[in-house]
Amino acid sequence: MESRTHPSNAVEDTVVSHDIEVLVVGAGQAGIAMSEHLSAGDVPHLVVERDRIAERWRSWRWDSLVANGPAWHDRFPGLEFDIAPDAFAGKERVADYLEAYATKFDAPVRTGVQVNSVRKMEGKSGFHVETSDGDLNARFVVAATGAFQKPVVPAVIPETSGLHQIHSSAYRNPQQLPDGAVLVIGAGSSGVQIADELQQSGRQVYLAVGPHDRPPRSYRGRDFCWWLGVLGKWDAAAPPRGAEHVTIAVSGAHGGHTVDFRNLAASGITLLGMAGDYADGVLTIAPDLRANIDAGDANYLSMLDEADAYVARNGLDLPEEPEARVFAPDPECGSDPIGRLDLAAAGITTVIWAVGFAFDYDWLQVDAFDSNGRPRHQRGVSTEAGIYFLGLPWQSRRGSSFIWGVWHDAKYLADQIAIQRSYLAYEAPRTEGILG
Repeated sequence: MESRTHPSNAVEDTVVSHDIEVLVVGAGQAGIAMSEHLSAGDVPHLVVERDRIAERWRSWRWDSLVANGPAWHDRFPGLEFDIAPDAFAGKERVADYLEAYATKFDAPVRTGVQVNSVRKMEGKSGFHVETSDGDLNARFVVAATGAFQKPVVPAVIPETSGLHQIHSSAYRNPQQLPDGAVLVIGAGSSGVQIADELQQSGRQVYLAVGPHDRPPRSYRGRDFCWWLGVLGKWDAAAPPRGAEHVTIAVSGAHGGHTVDFRNLAASGITLLGMAGDYADGVLTIAPDLRANIDAGDANYLSMLDEADAYVARNGLDLPEEPEARVFAPDPECGSDPIGRLDLAAAGITTVIWAVGFAFDYDWLQVDAFDSNGRPRHQRGVSTEAGIYFLGLPWQSRRGSSFIWGVWHDAKYLADQIAIQRSYLAYEAPRTEGILG
């Protein structure tokens, strides 16, 4: 079993029968950030990871993936990437960065440990934890497994269809797919990048486009991450009503560029509306392609307007960029949308579902979830005392699920744990000889 421990935190070589003050489950960006803040507060803790550190970056991403934010922005405060600040780090470099960060402060990480269950102990505080390496008791538990846990593949096209169906997390490169055209369902960051790569490899690609935000990759010489910062959008505490699950179409591929569905169509990709029902080899397509693209354009233009107003208001010397408001002609697939797609007739042999992930907290058997299995929490502090969540989208703000955002959420949770520890450590003063 691959394992790793760090002696400065006095973690034994086995987990069996040892009490832990704080157990952090998951050693991705959330778990590493949590460990840093707990270490800074001298809080004894252990981080357990069923695979390697940052494994999701290594094995749940396609080969050519790069981070969606530039290196100056998508990082922890205590360590810079070893690339140009405006470059976009590849997935292996991000994983190496997180591992180096854990080494930097000697994080007490044990890899190769699967957490099977966490249950509240009867008659005393804390939780009993069953792992693949034995049992332990923990006073506090931080679920740092994030939001991207269970790939969602809707039960639309039956397995008996003969089509090769995979989730975007299982896609690696065009060569892994059988010959033929590819249908990509979902046009967020993953969907558009995979569709573009497949088209450039010579495949015929169909891309189903749903509601989305479409920010500029850069504008007037500044990356959109910078604009979201100065415009206060990273700190938005909640998504706009009705936009809780709207995807963001943005890409760091090829040095970073603004996603433009018209350009994707001009390159040869056939755009579709949202995918609907499937029967007898035919997929029904919703008549919403134009509406979805128009709404994305409105989102894009509104951000340009806010950026221009910010420049004028603050007297900044940033170059004007009128060409950013010029769109290519609408594609034929937008003016004459496809309503029914015969997959065999289109030569489609593969369907890639880029529709996101669901939560999977089956191992966390405590009263901390709603009827849909979603965590009940306030800024990561669970309704079950002693349980904390980290890495959730919109946990405290828009930036919560990003590398830099999770670092700040982890600091807040570490502070909350410290407060609870101070209460538990309190001893009432003796009163003998004081009263009467």
